[in-house]
Order: sequence, then structure tokens, then C-alpha cells
Amino acid sequence: MEGELSACGSAASPATHASSIPITGVVKRGSRSDICYSFAPQLTCHEAGALVPRGLVARTAEEARAAVEELGNNSLLSAQLLKRKEAADLVARSPQQAAQLAADLLRSSNDGSIVAKELYISQPASHDEVWYLAMTIDREACQPAIVISPHGGQDIRSIAAQHPGSIRTYPFSLDEGIRAPLVSRIASDLGLSDSPAEAASLGRTLTALHRIFRDREGLLLEVRSLARGSDGFTCADSQFVFDDDAHGRQAALFALRDRAQEVRDEVEAERHGLVYVRMEGDVGNVVNGAGLAMATNDAIGLAGGRSANFLDAGGQATTQTMMQAFGIVLRDERVKSILVNIYGGITRCDMIAESIIGAAKEMNIHVPMVVRLQGTNSEAGLKLLADANLGLHVESDFGKAAAKAVELAKA
Repeated sequence: MEGELSACGSAASPATHASSIPITGVVKRGSRSDICYSFAPQLTCHEAGALVPRGLVARTAEEARAAVEELGNNSLLSAQLLKRKEAADLVARSPQQAAQLAADLLRSSNDGSIVAKELYISQPASHDEVWYLAMTIDREACQPAIVISPHGGQDIRSIAAQHPGSIRTYPFSLDEGIRAPLVSRIASDLGLSDSPAEAASLGRTLTALHRIFRDREGLLLEVRSLARGSDGFTCADSQFVFDDDAHGRQAALFALRDRAQEVRDEVEAERHGLVYVRMEGDVGNVVNGAGLAMATNDAIGLAGGRSANFLDAGGQATTQTMMQAFGIVLRDERVKSILVNIYGGITRCDMIAESIIGAAKEMNIHVPMVVRLQGTNSEAGLKLLADANLGLHVESDFGKAAAKAVELAKA
């Protein structure tokens, strides 16, 4: 969303606006979710009523210098990148150092790697302890849940490995929200019973997260650094994931997306109605249906290979769709073979075969391709493919098709 964000203030002290810094937030779109940059969740937390450190967004070294002059020395600089490991906080001990760090973080790249366009500069949150707090969906219990641990400052996998007994989970009702008995129970379990002010602060934070979770259709609201200090609980580092199916209802949220930081082929696939995810192997896939695509990846693994991608062509079976799918897969230089695995339901396999043949004739398919068809008119479809004399390897058996694709990739 194009807009103005010059400061993100705490609930205790409203933000004071410096020169307005226009921003474009960021959302990474996957097959099921969108992930927001650190400053977007922080602003969202503040708007929902949670306590957050004051922060500013900077796009230039001079804006970074001005931000630290306003926020104070020892401010934290975070490059706004989708890959969190590449966005570790740096400490600017002076405005001059902030400008130097910003110049380095915002510099252009000659190797084609993604560089930050924006920095989020925030005041450090004073604290005695750092907790972890999340709100997500407990898929086993089929209900939302709060996850909390007093060992924060890291992701939940690290906490589970190092302090598994510290993780507590509390189910709650999305409609009823965060009720006082639930807050009291959490406070008691975590040793806050003798501190009503801290318990109240935790309750406000939980209520704010619930409001975001419900109103913005969240899947995961993660506060990796929930600072516990004299002012109560402060959300110092947040990362949110929202339901991809909500893009029509949450237009302002999804407008924060920055496609420049995403995998180019994944963005292009989406533009053509395909779902593509780059993986680590050398066997390309073109499949219709997410479930069949996952099963295809498993079958390739069982045959001793590794998938180069997940590509769900959905219910589309036109020549144009197949050309787009093949083009995306073939651009990956790691791909040594392609497995096309199609189940014909409403769309007949002979029609699908004609689309594959049309695409193959139009394109330079320079790697061996295995085509497996099953479903309505599959025999007719396989015969069309075999008679086309395009060098396609035709197979009706799922396991044999996967094994052939792996064999060809290794040849």
C-alpha cells in the first residue's frame, strides 16, 4: 500500500511525526499465505493497541541519519528483507554511524541478489526478559491457540529444541476473544499472579493480537521478542502471516506486497493462474491439482530423485497454459527432465494430450519429458501422445512415470 509512515509510536506515547517518509510495505505471497515485513506488523500492533517501540522507515542514508537524531543513539536498524536471516538488527550508536550503515545496507548489487530498499529504525525496548508469543491455528484441535514461552528472541523451533518444557499452548475462541479468565490462567502459569499491572499489560497485548488475527484473517502472528520490562510487555519484533484467500477482502493489507523481493518465476506463474514453488532438485514437474503435485514430489523422492519445483496448473489444460508452465520449468537450468502428471476429471485426457502436443510443437523442449495421464479418456490421450512422434515418454502408471523421470534426469 502506497502511503505515509513517518513514525510508529508506542501505545504509551503517541508517535511524533518527522518528515513524512513514503513507504511501500512488503508481503511475500506463497501458495497459502502472505508474510509482512517487520515494520508493517509493528505498525499493525500499534494500531491494534499493543505497546511497540517507536520506529521510523528510511530509504536513504540521510533519512537514516535524521531518524536516529530523532529516536536517539543506540537505535536498531533492520534491513527490510523477506528473508529474516538477512535482516539482522544492527545498532546505530550515533546518527553518523546510522548514515554509514544505511549506505552499506541500501547499496546496489552487481550480482543480481536482492538488496533492501528500506530500513526500519526503532528505539531499543528496555527489558528484563524477552519472551516469545504467537497466535496461530492449532490444526489438530481445529481452533486458534496462543503459544507463549519465557525464552524469546528466537524462532519457535529453536525454543522447542533448547527449552521444550517452556512452551505453553492455550486454545481460545475466535468469536469470544481474549477473556479475563484466560488471561488470569496464563498469568498464573507464567508467574505473573503477584503483578496485576504486568498481567493487565499481557492481556492488552493478547487482545491486540486477537483483533489483528480476527479482523485481518491471520494464520500466524508471531512476536519473537516480547520484551518484559518496567512498562509492561512490548512487542519488539513481529512477523505476521495472513491467509492468501483473503486478498479480496484485505485489499489494503495485500497491497503491501513487494514482488521485487520474490522469486521471479513464482510471480510470473501466479500471473498466469499457476502455482509454482522452486525446490532443490533436478526433476521438473507440471501437475494439475495441489494434492497430486505433492504426491508427485513424494513419488520422485521414492524413486531416488529430487523435484526441482512444485507446479500446480490447476484445472486449466489449454495449450497456452501448458506453454507457460513448460516455459517456467525449462528456464530453470538445473532441470534435467520433466514429469507431466495429469488427472483428467471434468477435462478429458484426450483434450489435455492435444494441449501438451500443441505446446511441445511450439516450444524447444530440450530435456526429456515423461507424460503420465490418468482419468477420463486416458487411453485415447496416451495414444495421441505416443503417435505425435515428439520424443515424449508416455506412461499410465504413476510409480513407473516417476521412476522414468528420475532415470532420465540421471542419464
